[in-house]
Amino acid sequence: MSASASGAAIRTEGLTKHFGDITALDGLDLTVERGEVLGFLGPNGSGKTTTIRLLLDFLRPDAGRSEVLGGAGADPEVRRRIGYLPADLHLDPNHRGVDVFELFGRLRGVPDHGRLAGLVDRFDLDPSRPIGELSTGNRRKLGIIAAFAHAPDLLLLDEPSSGLDPLLQNQFHQLVAESVDEGATVFLSSHALAEVEALATRVGILRQGQLATVSTIDDLRRQARQRIDLHLADSGRDIAVEALTAVAAVAGVVEATASLGVLHLVVEGSVDAALKAATRFDVQRIVTHDTDLEDIFLRYYATESDG
Repeated sequence: MSASASGAAIRTEGLTKHFGDITALDGLDLTVERGEVLGFLGPNGSGKTTTIRLLLDFLRPDAGRSEVLGGAGADPEVRRRIGYLPADLHLDPNHRGVDVFELFGRLRGVPDHGRLAGLVDRFDLDPSRPIGELSTGNRRKLGIIAAFAHAPDLLLLDEPSSGLDPLLQNQFHQLVAESVDEGATVFLSSHALAEVEALATRVGILRQGQLATVSTIDDLRRQARQRIDLHLADSGRDIAVEALTAVAAVAGVVEATASLGVLHLVVEGSVDAALKAATRFDVQRIVTHDTDLEDIFLRYYATESDG
């Protein structure tokens, strides 16, 4: 797997990692194209953080390989082009934010002081305070600023908005969008499904160290169950029961209930047959409910806990 053979920002082949008897990652085959935002989803212990650490060469794989920006994550020239935000940011509590920014700037080359100052102002951070005095949210802001300050080509973000209030989450989302507009690639590991849905072009779902699926958000929605309410003109109990019986028998209707003249349906695949079955009961109004990523995600974890 050479740099010339791959125009991708990230490519893994059979990437595997064991910790004793535990398989943290099992044969991961994944490609992240340049300029895209890939949301990487999974509960605790599914292998998300392990994947990022393998990409950066903080861990060595037991099998398989990975390529980052056409090279190896251990290469200092490649690392200078990466912005990394770990889920747990461990910094010397006696150091100040300015000390961290200065150190990272030296490691990456000549820092862009104008961009750094703009980010500090944008996230309302006082970089003169010792890190040990900062709240969880302010430490998170420091990490975000450090990751984005050098306008990296690739951003590896592990639970990036954890601890941020809604206003700052919105600022973070805008920053990600601006970075992608400038040509950056974003690998976003998150528990925040709404965040992934808002930012990602594709989603990868990990389950017990294995990649369950990789798909666009739109494709996942098309595969998802749809929730529909059919409001009948006649709200009488007999009509509702008759309509419910007719619609519930249609292929693809996985759930059907009725209340106060309204049929509540959950449908897999096309809703055409269900709607046709209901038309003879004088449907006055059809209300559809958007399928969010949480519904889709939970289908992949219906038989296991998040422990």
